[in-house]
Amino acid sequence: MNEIEEHSDLLQVDVMDNKFVPNITPQAELLKKFDTKVPLDIHLMVQEPSEDYIKTFIDANPKLKINNITVHYEACSNLKKTLEFIKKNNIKAAVAINPKTPLDAIKDVLDKVDMVLIMTVEPGFSGQKFIESCMDKVKELRELRSDLDIEVDGGINDKTAVIAVKAGANVLTVSSFIFKAKDKVKAIKDVLNSIKQNI
Repeated sequence: MNEIEEHSDLLQVDVMDNKFVPNITPQAELLKKFDTKVPLDIHLMVQEPSEDYIKTFIDANPKLKINNITVHYEACSNLKKTLEFIKKNNIKAAVAINPKTPLDAIKDVLDKVDMVLIMTVEPGFSGQKFIESCMDKVKELRELRSDLDIEVDGGINDKTAVIAVKAGANVLTVSSFIFKAKDKVKAIKDVLNSIKQNI
């Protein structure tokens, strides 16, 4: 992990509950084992994350810096309240939308978020193919909010990273491309160099 941390601005922690997505991960207790200075991007793929539940992540490890907590539009019946709770804890609030969810679904909360995560695969499993049609949402969102962080997650590699950045994304979650590589640092540099050479 240390070799990756040196070349990362954020480390995304995927949290799954086997309800919203058909997969499960350790919950907040996972953070107690973390020892990193890199800010964390906590991605909650969780059905109806309560305030108490979210607080378990905030309080899990005081040594960690949580940059943002991301919740899914599709999983929150009271999205505005959830986002406001995150921000009250001095953490950036982010909302994620699945590939089939239109951007219109979250337009009423765009004034409450610091970041929007556009999923470019169905959430729950790593290693899926990048859904390029989702870039239309990235382009539209960038036109609506030039100041917003737009994150893209799913199927990102040295080629799809260029497509995402050209569309307007400025935060990329790269998983399988790095973790399946023999040389993980080279994989990160390949993504960064590809962006520099093609943008």
